[in-house]
Amino acid sequence: MSDEIVVREARAEDWPGIWRALEPVFRAGETYTYPRDISEAEARTAWTALPGARVLVAVDPAHGEGAILGTAKYLPNQPGAGSHVANASFVVGPAGTGRGVGRALAGAVLDGARADGFLAMQFNAVVETNERAVRLWESFGFEILTTVPEAFSHPVHGLVGLHIMYRDL
Repeated sequence: MSDEIVVREARAEDWPGIWRALEPVFRAGETYTYPRDISEAEARTAWTALPGARVLVAVDPAHGEGAILGTAKYLPNQPGAGSHVANASFVVGPAGTGRGVGRALAGAVLDGARADGFLAMQFNAVVETNERAVRLWESFGFEILTTVPEAFSHPVHGLVGLHIMYRDL
């Protein structure tokens, strides 16, 4: 298996691979606020069809362009007067775990958001028990501004906090 990871803009034909990455994460219900029983059609709209969203995929070229290892999206955090701050979401699929896919996607998202003119990035809901993600975002310079207590109903840990994280671009 190649260690090379390429991050590129998603294309319509990437959806089946994106869904293979998203579905187990959404079904587990441990890191996202999406309903655990979200339909594929609802997930596709939520991930790919929001106004101003740019969707990226991480692929392993050794396994073909359709070998989606993970996906990310970024978009304005708020409309109008808040549109200079980006928001982003990331999912690494089972085939990408432990290969640096999250780090590659994070770098690409930050570079893309900066190039698109965003001045900062804010994560509105990082589940506090998602320690790998928290460590990754902190390594990229994000700070936890606050934690909203018991704002997330974790299927294993019960009510846990959601971090709001931020960094300038």
